[in-house]
Amino acid sequence: MTTSAHPPADAVRTGGSVTDRLIEANQRYAAGFRDPGMDARPVLRVAVVACMDARLDLHDALGLELGDCHTIRNAGGVVTDDVIRSLTISQRALGTRSVILIHHTGCGLESLTEDFRHELEDEVGQRPPWAVEAFRDVDQDVRQSMQRVRTSPFLRHTDDVRGFVFDVQQGLLREIDPTD
Repeated sequence: MTTSAHPPADAVRTGGSVTDRLIEANQRYAAGFRDPGMDARPVLRVAVVACMDARLDLHDALGLELGDCHTIRNAGGVVTDDVIRSLTISQRALGTRSVILIHHTGCGLESLTEDFRHELEDEVGQRPPWAVEAFRDVDQDVRQSMQRVRTSPFLRHTDDVRGFVFDVQQGLLREIDPTD
């Protein structure tokens, strides 16, 4: 399957949706699929929290294989209550010990503000219960995310928490010092 924002010409001609194209790709995948016999516990005992941005191919960028890690993604790669929930399950039930946080250059959250919630409220008549978690300084937001992980009472393993900014134009990670 091609990783393109544009469906193949035949999908457009037949009226197929993007979801139809993905389902067809899954059928081709399943035809050759062999159960690798893996456990749900990540081999490397690491959880990666990253932004959902489509430009981040975490497995390739980090040299990971299927089964190596847990991957938790959301807008901005922000450590929210739900990320803490997932990390807690990852550590306490499935044995991870390390946490890697990855934000990136050119993140869409840098151009939003909490006014986004108010705009939604005006449009739909109800303010979302969640914060946008917009930020202006990606390095500082990584530091904040590291601090949220390190101070969570639910997480057992907070000594190996490292944060990075992925450069979407160069493909390189830049480590963020938590004390700067």
